[in-house]
Order: sequence, then structure tokens, then C-alpha cells
Amino acid sequence: MSEKDNLNQQYWQQRYEQNRTEWDVGGITPPLKSYIDQLPEKELSILVPGGGNGYEAEYLHQNGFTNVYLLDIAAAPLQNFQERLPMFPRHHLLQEDFFSLTAQQYDLVLEQTFFCALPRDLRAHYARQMFDLLKPNGKLAGVLFSVEFEKEGPPFGGSALEYQAYFEPYFEFLRFEPCQNSVKPRQGRELFIELQRRSRPQFIA
Repeated sequence: MSEKDNLNQQYWQQRYEQNRTEWDVGGITPPLKSYIDQLPEKELSILVPGGGNGYEAEYLHQNGFTNVYLLDIAAAPLQNFQERLPMFPRHHLLQEDFFSLTAQQYDLVLEQTFFCALPRDLRAHYARQMFDLLKPNGKLAGVLFSVEFEKEGPPFGGSALEYQAYFEPYFEFLRFEPCQNSVKPRQGRELFIELQRRSRPQFIA
């Protein structure tokens, strides 16, 4: 059975029900907090995909961002989030497959653990879907793991060179560098990205 067959809605629902969420650090991580703190516009349409318990969406909401959407394929983390933040708009909680979302809806997508939780054969599709989801000049920002892991994933690691090949046709690279403020267990193992959507894809013949 392939990674894609295994990592379905049932798989992730069971992980949350069994509290097997080793990636969950219990709050927003410093790289995402620092990035959010410098955002000037509270009205940005922001998506947090594969957002799990939604600490990034919670931080955005608590800091006055009014157009935030949290997406996960599993119901359990969204229920956890709703119980924790009952005032958050319920219709901004999306239990959907990321790859089924409608195009050009968001100014910003925040990436935290989602890309590296996907089967590797979906990475190129992820880059294209991000291009499609973002409005003109929209941005994708967040962290990716920049090492390979000894244990079988998820999460799945990789390298900056590999990731660059996925994103370069669709995005201008504003930041693409080792992360300087990772949480201690991830220090030296994360890449911070800030990518701006190109007006159209560019492929090398």
C-alpha cells in the first residue's frame, strides 16, 4: 500500500483520537509568531492548511485578524479548536481535502508541518495547488523540514534543493533560508520560506 493510500482522513482522525500528535508543540512556534507579528493588514484572507489544533489560527484571531480559515481533513482537531475558541467563526473551519479547495481565494497561506505530512508524490501537486489558491501577488510563508528523518514518516523530510524545484515554476523567492528561531527540538532542521505567487507559471523547456 502506498503512502497516499495510508495517509487518508481515517488515518489522521485516529492519530488525533489516540493523541499521537508528536508534531504538536502545544502553541504557535516562534517562526510563525514572528512572521504574523510583522503583518500590517488585519483584513488579509489567510488559510492555515493541515492546521491541526490550529495554534496559528488562534494567534491570528486573538490578534485581530478577521478573515482566517483553518483547514484539516480530520474532524477531531477542528472540534478541539472550536471548543477552545467558541467565538471563532464556525464557517471558517474547513473539514476538507486541501486539494479540493477553490482557486484564488487567499492573500496568504501559512505553512506549519502540513507539506511534510503529505505523501512525497503529492509535493509537486501541493506547489501547483498553492499557486491556484492564492490571489495575484499572494504569499506562501512558513517552515519546512530541511533534513531527512531516520524513522519512516510522516513527517517526511527533504532538502532545500528538492523543494526549490517544486516551487520555482510558480513563485518568486522572497525568503528561502535556514530558520533562525525554531523550537529547540527542530533547531538546524527547518527552512523558512516566504514565496510570492508569480502572475503565471514558468517552466523551463
